[in-house]
Amino acid sequence: MSPVVRFAPSPTGHLHVGNARTALINWLFAKANGGEFILRFDDTDSVRSKEEYVEGIRTDLTWLGITWDREERQSTRLDRYNGVADDLKASGHLYACYETGDELDFKRKRLRAQHKAPIYDRAALTLSDDERAAYEAEGRKPHWRFKLSQSDVIWSDLVRGDSHYNTANVSDPVVIREDGTFLYLLPSVVDDIDYGVTHILRGEDHVTNGAVQLEMMDAVSPGARVIYGHVPLIAGSAGEGLSKRAGSLGLADLRDQHLEPLSVSSLLARLGSSEAIDVYVDLPAMIADFNISRFSRATAKFDAHDLEFLNAKVLHQMSYDEAAPRLAALVGDDAALAAHGEAFWLAVRGNLKNFDDASGWWSVCFSALAPSIEDTDFMAEAAKHLPDGSWSEETWGQWTGAVKAATGRKGKGLFLPLRMALTGLDHGPELKLLLPLIGRERVLKRVQGETA
Repeated sequence: MSPVVRFAPSPTGHLHVGNARTALINWLFAKANGGEFILRFDDTDSVRSKEEYVEGIRTDLTWLGITWDREERQSTRLDRYNGVADDLKASGHLYACYETGDELDFKRKRLRAQHKAPIYDRAALTLSDDERAAYEAEGRKPHWRFKLSQSDVIWSDLVRGDSHYNTANVSDPVVIREDGTFLYLLPSVVDDIDYGVTHILRGEDHVTNGAVQLEMMDAVSPGARVIYGHVPLIAGSAGEGLSKRAGSLGLADLRDQHLEPLSVSSLLARLGSSEAIDVYVDLPAMIADFNISRFSRATAKFDAHDLEFLNAKVLHQMSYDEAAPRLAALVGDDAALAAHGEAFWLAVRGNLKNFDDASGWWSVCFSALAPSIEDTDFMAEAAKHLPDGSWSEETWGQWTGAVKAATGRKGKGLFLPLRMALTGLDHGPELKLLLPLIGRERVLKRVQGETA
């Protein structure tokens, strides 16, 4: 049976690398196994859910190369959830509670003072009809809790192996608020059943929820089951947690830094796994290599230095066909690109950390530049030996060989002054590749100290 997975963000904030990684893992798992990937917006929170976040999530996923086979929104399925809730109330799986927030907070504080876990005491289960009526007469509206079995729930986890959790260690979860709106648990379970979700891959902070959801799933549809894979969380470089509402390490921020999406996805696909951090050739290669069993149980850290390294590697292997449209937008010189674009890209790509860096090297090759010269006598001698005729990659070697013979200079003393005069920088692409692009006329003027 082909797997069906889902990524279910609540559109109450922007995606950060943590939840983007969850989306990527689900997508890779589906694609690697011929399955279906569902994008589901858990938007039952009408106050905090915003359309701008929906659009932002779509944009972020598309930027990473993640596509979805179908999109669903929980806000369109409230009648379905209400129907299931009515059935669970009738079967005794949901029960009404009348405590106020302050009363619940007092109970939790008292339990903590007694060094006990702040687990709900199920006092609502013992209320008489008269007591319920009295609360109703006060104007109280009930919230509804799911009654857990308070027993050990066992499952085999794709990452954690044989797993279990006793639901006596948690409070019966609130699934419906006093105003009748749903928290995420019940709608999520109903959707997973209705959409035929087979695998739920997510962060290990949901392990406890996993036990609760398995019990809830069995109550909604006896015998229904999913396969879990709880992957290790990732943290910032200092070990801090990530927050979508704080925008930490947001996908939009990474995109604004003009990072390559392949560098981001390559890092996220391997972060927390047994695989060494490296860049993939493309997304199909990433899919072919994906294996959920490679993830360990250790928290991984998102290091910006790893991303910088991978971003440079993506650029270093990028073909001219892929780079050409972006170069055209960057430099705005169609004629020069038609004549020199491919040679330019192959010359400079190995020195780029960010695609936009190509703009600076384009200026070095094709725009006026003030040379940096300290030894005018040396430059005058170098100018005398500048080769005539058409230039190629061999021209640099011919020229520097002649200058070396005439001046006795070699090594850094020979090459650095020429580089500074030609590019204004002490580092950069091989000059044998840049020289034909700069051209004889401009090279001559620069070594003579003229802006050209």
